[in-house]
Amino acid sequence: MSKIAIIGATGRAGSQLLEEALRRGHSVLAIARDPSKLEGREGVTVKALDAKDSAALQAAVAGVDAVLSAAHFSTIEPHAIIEPVKRAGVRRLLVVGGAGSLLLPSGHRVIDSPDFPEAYKAEATAGVRFLEALQREPNLDWTFLSPSAEFVEGERSGRYTLGKDYLLIGADGKSWITFADFAIALIDELEKPAHTRQRFTVGY
Repeated sequence: MSKIAIIGATGRAGSQLLEEALRRGHSVLAIARDPSKLEGREGVTVKALDAKDSAALQAAVAGVDAVLSAAHFSTIEPHAIIEPVKRAGVRRLLVVGGAGSLLLPSGHRVIDSPDFPEAYKAEATAGVRFLEALQREPNLDWTFLSPSAEFVEGERSGRYTLGKDYLLIGADGKSWITFADFAIALIDELEKPAHTRQRFTVGY
């Protein structure tokens, strides 16, 4: 079993990653600005810090097997996560990605479609920048998992479909994944790496 650090462990995606990792017997270092609600959980060590504090982040993740980042892209620059992870000597960084950089059947990016919601544009643009920063990284074993268009609360069904660079759209015309099933896919990747130094996507 691995020791993993989760940045943003109290958020909607991060909290499901934490639950999935614990379910499988991993030990978790939960990093958040206020992780107090996780104190006392078996298998969890909490660390209160702002991920923008690179020295504190580096010190916190030293010695873990992998770092999972569920931080919002618009709140932090890519190097603020990537550099402390590298300096701490951690080889693997798995990132909760965004759907904006995925391609539509037309070959255009989701973020460039005319009906892309303005409210999500800043986050999606920052997500594209994060992916591009990872792609320029020569020495890190990174993985960037993009959710489908709708990333929502919902049940843990235990089933999912994987894709690569194109947005997954189901037979019903919907493109979606729950936080819980997304977490299964990312922890599966942690345990059995199949997309090292790659982006992939998950949906139904």
